[in-house]
Parts: sequence; C-alpha cells; structure tokens
Amino acid sequence: QVPLVESGGGLVQAGGSLRLSCAASGLTFSTYDIGWFRQAPGKEREFVVAISRSGGSTDVADSVKGRFTISRDNAKNTVFLQMNNLKPDDTAVYYCAAKGINGFVQTQVAYNYWGQGTQVTVSS
Repeated sequence: QVPLVESGGGLVQAGGSLRLSCAASGLTFSTYDIGWFRQAPGKEREFVVAISRSGGSTDVADSVKGRFTISRDNAKNTVFLQMNNLKPDDTAVYYCAAKGINGFVQTQVAYNYWGQGTQVTVSS
C-alpha cells in the first residue's frame, strides 16, 4: 500500500490556480516533515516546498516563492499545496514525500516515502 496519495492535478491556464492534496495512510503522520517535488519532461526532479511536522515552519524554493503555499492538517493526515499565478514552467508531475529526519533539506534522498504523483499542466 502506497502511504502517500496525491490528488488535485489537472489542466489550467496561465495565471490560474490549483490546490493539490497529499493524503497519508499507514504513517504516524505528525512525526514526518512533508515535501513536494516536481519533475518536468526531460528534467530532473526538483524540490518545490516543504512543511515541518508541526506545520509551524516551511521551506520554499525561489522559483515558486510568493505563489505556492503549503499547509497541513494533522488531524486529517493531509498536506495541501495551494498554487497560484501558475506559469507554463510549472508544468510537471508533482510528488509529495515524507521525511522522518528532522530539519529542512531539499534533497530527495532524505525522504523515506513517496507518492505516485499527479500531473499539473499549465497552458499559455
């Protein structure tokens, strides 16, 4: 069973918004930091944003700063990624991941569990 499941992806016009969700099961959710990564066609997977296990701190990539916001509801075992003012360069498969080690790191190897991804396509 995949412990993380993403949803909310789709097709949107440039300037539009989407809200992604990442639902966890089989994890003690509140003991994991959660991150979002994305992979565009022909490119490496890259860090987007992360939130601490308490929800009190976030880490945001410069490319999405001011446009993307991450939040979590530990009671519902869910993390949300609100994406505003989307650009065609945001087109990618978006993955959520869970990390047990404390502290923000933007490297994929630090993350223990991964979802299967959700496609986001932004048209110009």
